[in-house]
Amino acid sequence: EKESLFLHSPKPEYNTAQNILHMIRADGQFSELEARILDLALVLHAEHGGGNNSSFVTHCVSSSGSDTYSVIAAAIGSLKGPQHGGASNKAYAMMQELASSVKNWRNEMEICDYLTKILNKEAYDRSGLIYGIGHAVYTVSDPRTKLLRDYARSLAYEAGREEEYELYTLTERLAPEVFNRVKKNEKIVCANVDFYAGFIYSMLGIPPELFTPIFACARIAGWSAHRIEELVSGGRIMRPAYKSVRKRRRYVPVEKRVEKTYEE
Repeated sequence: EKESLFLHSPKPEYNTAQNILHMIRADGQFSELEARILDLALVLHAEHGGGNNSSFVTHCVSSSGSDTYSVIAAAIGSLKGPQHGGASNKAYAMMQELASSVKNWRNEMEICDYLTKILNKEAYDRSGLIYGIGHAVYTVSDPRTKLLRDYARSLAYEAGREEEYELYTLTERLAPEVFNRVKKNEKIVCANVDFYAGFIYSMLGIPPELFTPIFACARIAGWSAHRIEELVSGGRIMRPAYKSVRKRRRYVPVEKRVEKTYEE
């Protein structure tokens, strides 16, 4: 607000990551490390098997015979959901609140107490979820997370945010322990790719409003591949079957139905 508008055209000699950084910055400048880590993030987000929600949507809508633009629009609609493409925003916002709520970022007890409050629906968005922790497929570790963590360290030192990086790594280590203690089980959980993604984007000067659009820029490669696969190997429309689990009820003629009122 009240700042000059700047518009930079993409450069043909730049790759996608370089052009993104070039176009969103006032001076259009970026370091080699910044471009390399954003390029890595784009590659890691490009695809992750056909089991994810937006890729399934791509197959489903493609099977109806719809056009490519409509298919991609549907996939973007899926990605917009906070449990899919919006997860990095949630994880980043959660860590921002944790950072402001914990007085000593190196005090493991304070961090564990806050994570316990999250799981007990007493902190952050009261959902009971530690965003960025846990994955439907990965349990012991998410290989994408390790790559982002290693690069995040270098970027944090370059950006002067080493202490914040250490808070992230400490939270990553403590979260599974707190999860098992609060949930009273031995389920193995680990940090997923969303845990560090928002932190990295913030160090690159990318605002939270662009986290999911950046994800879409990467994932369109995967959607396109799934779209082609469905066109080549599909042929039949996907039609899910639903089975009612409600109890059978006797039919009551309209004139004999009594309107029920419910008191709050």
